[in-house]
Amino acid sequence: MKLYSKEYKMADRIIMKLPQDVFIYILLRLPVKLLLRFRCVSKSCYTLIQSSTFINIHLDRTTTSEDEYILFKRSFKEDVESYKGIFSFYSSHNDDGDLNSIFPDLDVPNMTSLYSIDYDKIIGPCHGLIAVMDSRSTILFNPSTRKYRLLPSSPFGIPKGYYRSIDSGGFGFDSVVNDYKVFRISDVYTEDRYGYPEEGERKVEVYEVGIDIWRELDHVDQDLPRLFWLTSSISYNGAYHWITTLNHEDKLIILCFDMSTEIFRNINTPDTRQFSSGTCHSLVLLDECLSFMCHPYLGPEIDPTTDLIDIWMMKDYNVYESWTKKYTIRVLPIDESPLAVWKDSLLIFQGKSGYLMSYDFKSEEVKEWNLHGCQKSMRAIVYKESLVPIPRGSQSTQLQNI
Repeated sequence: MKLYSKEYKMADRIIMKLPQDVFIYILLRLPVKLLLRFRCVSKSCYTLIQSSTFINIHLDRTTTSEDEYILFKRSFKEDVESYKGIFSFYSSHNDDGDLNSIFPDLDVPNMTSLYSIDYDKIIGPCHGLIAVMDSRSTILFNPSTRKYRLLPSSPFGIPKGYYRSIDSGGFGFDSVVNDYKVFRISDVYTEDRYGYPEEGERKVEVYEVGIDIWRELDHVDQDLPRLFWLTSSISYNGAYHWITTLNHEDKLIILCFDMSTEIFRNINTPDTRQFSSGTCHSLVLLDECLSFMCHPYLGPEIDPTTDLIDIWMMKDYNVYESWTKKYTIRVLPIDESPLAVWKDSLLIFQGKSGYLMSYDFKSEEVKEWNLHGCQKSMRAIVYKESLVPIPRGSQSTQLQNI
């Protein structure tokens, strides 16, 4: 039986005549959608595009902000206690910055409960993949190939009479063992006779995606600062970061969890202003640097002369002296925290109306977009296309297409 048609064989012969570096250069200029189709052109193409060598070259290729796409996750109410999550994929390649849909909207799999609106987060991209997680479920997803994998739940239980509070969780890439990791931080405690929680034990559980194993860390600092699921957090430079305060102190810090050493450490934040209505702090990426945003809670009255937003950028990672105030801008109708900075010029956030909004650092224009979801439900990730496959883990694990 012939495996290839006459046309495929002819294409294979033409490709084989090209120097491989020239052929790879051509392939690197193609969008992932075409690369996936190009695998069918010939056996040589399939073998090359599927190879780990080409996938890594493609991941590390030189790109610009014009190669950035943005993935939104938003929720709509379906039932009394059920919400439907939607993935929306956008690009922007013109001077006026209009959003252009690049794929039809897709349903977010395996997340339809109340948790999918106000208790979830989208993390990444980390080495080409993103994670969508709440306290119950975690999905690994490649937005370019649209393949995903639902990860197994932690097998660790708690003793009878104890309770567990899931404080936080995260996702990142361990460059030492060359594997992705998902982790969650919890507090295991008992209650006194009046039903109030007594002091418990902090637990950290880590899942290694490639080998499909959950394990508990045995060196957890019991004085670890208190974290909350929706605390502003971000994965960056091989570590996961949160904004929090030191226990028994009012000192603001960035807490970090190193994905390789699995050890927590602190980064000091810059000295920032305080607002009478309350002060919000958020982490974003700006110019590929860890950045820190300070803005006021939106009260009934706004003073445009004092209620301002400061954005600080850490030019040299983990060097306190490199904190630099990049922008001071007018107050914006941000619903809790900003979503992302796109193309280093657009601050993206969900407004109080539920619609997507943006602030242009260059023109100072505030714009409302025709994209909306339930209040507080919108999440966003800026990503660049990749071919990175999702590790399968155990043989029984199935990768699926959305």
